[in-house]
Amino acid sequence: MSTHDDPYCLRSRLSWRLLALQAAVLVALVVVVVGALCASGFVLAERDEDRVIDVVQHALARDARGDLTLRSTPDLKQLRTETPDLWFLVRDRQGQSLKEGAVPAEFAAIGGGLDQISQARLGWQMFEDDPRKPPARLKRVDTDAGNVQMITATQGRLTGGKALLMTSLAFLGIALPGLLVMATATFIATPMIVQRAFRGVDATADQARRIDIHQRGARLSVEQVPLEVVPLVTAVNDALARLDQGYLRHKRFVADAAHELRTPIAILNTRLESLAPGPDKTRLLEDAARLATLAEQLLDIQRLDRCGSPFARVDLVAIAQSAAADLAPLAIAAGYELALDAPATPVETSGDAAALERALTNLVQNAIQHGPRRGTIGIRVSKAACIEVTDEGAGIPADQREQIFEPFYRLSPLDRGAGLGLNMVREIVVLHGGQVAVTDSADGGTCFRMTLPAIRQN
Repeated sequence: MSTHDDPYCLRSRLSWRLLALQAAVLVALVVVVVGALCASGFVLAERDEDRVIDVVQHALARDARGDLTLRSTPDLKQLRTETPDLWFLVRDRQGQSLKEGAVPAEFAAIGGGLDQISQARLGWQMFEDDPRKPPARLKRVDTDAGNVQMITATQGRLTGGKALLMTSLAFLGIALPGLLVMATATFIATPMIVQRAFRGVDATADQARRIDIHQRGARLSVEQVPLEVVPLVTAVNDALARLDQGYLRHKRFVADAAHELRTPIAILNTRLESLAPGPDKTRLLEDAARLATLAEQLLDIQRLDRCGSPFARVDLVAIAQSAAADLAPLAIAAGYELALDAPATPVETSGDAAALERALTNLVQNAIQHGPRRGTIGIRVSKAACIEVTDEGAGIPADQREQIFEPFYRLSPLDRGAGLGLNMVREIVVLHGGQVAVTDSADGGTCFRMTLPAIRQN
């Protein structure tokens, strides 16, 4: 299976996709806002307000008399060429000044009053003043001529590297905090929203887990299920309906086949009885008996659906006594002793007496058929609503003790049984809410234990 087919966490995937969408929307919003400001004239993104100050700072010097002067540097020449409206005013701490260009009257005489200011932006206020008013940039810098104050309004051209740096800083300062806030909210809120939205799906999943083979007609509820999940639930319900129909057809076929087999088997037994005694007749009669037992077991499986509706109080001691009385002649004829160990007082459970007696009968018949034709077969009833059937045979390997309850499973390929008896025992016990287990008996053989829900005596 490829990685694309592996299950994934909807909460995590939805959170990351929402975060990616929010980041894209936020970046687009920042681009639109910055573009709109640039187009309106409020943001001069293509200009560098510190360009003039940086160039003049490196060109400023003093002449032989100690007066401020400008060296003719390549950057200064380029600045003068590309900015014909260049103006600036330089003033040192002794009051000496140097200017170039037409300095606006608003800024020509304010330098002395701002000696203690390291830097400032002077001019109009966004959204309130006229953008056509002359702005200015004031900054105190160290030069070869000493520490000076510079005032300028002319901005140089913004270089590509500085434009990228300024754009990145603007994004980090504006978009990143918003993105962090949205990411935190997304990773907290999304799992809560998904969990609440899928609460109905969890309830439907619990219903699905409780469906078993004995619960025909079960359907999953679509109440409180998101509309996007309803088609899936509906498809599962349709599949359950088809399974119910197939199961019913299968049950009818098995029941009809078992009924149809009873008549030819009875005719076969009649004709075999008319044969002369001999080994062949004995073997044929045993084979016909196997066919009759198989047909009856198939019918017993069909009767499971009709077990006690509703269940009644059943005395396990009475069931054990009845089964022992019926099977004692068969056990003795096969070379066994049949021992019953049951308390004198009733041991009651809730169930179907006929079905529980069939289960016990199958266990005893299984011990008779597969035992060593000697020893004792024991039936023991305990106060905990438990019935045990023990023998003194070779036992059942531990690795096959679960498989023997599967239909048509046989320990040996040459086993003359049909492999349905133990499966029917388990189905009956499970139908009564109990458990059946296989252990080693105290005498070295096998112990089958049926544990059923007990009814406490008042």
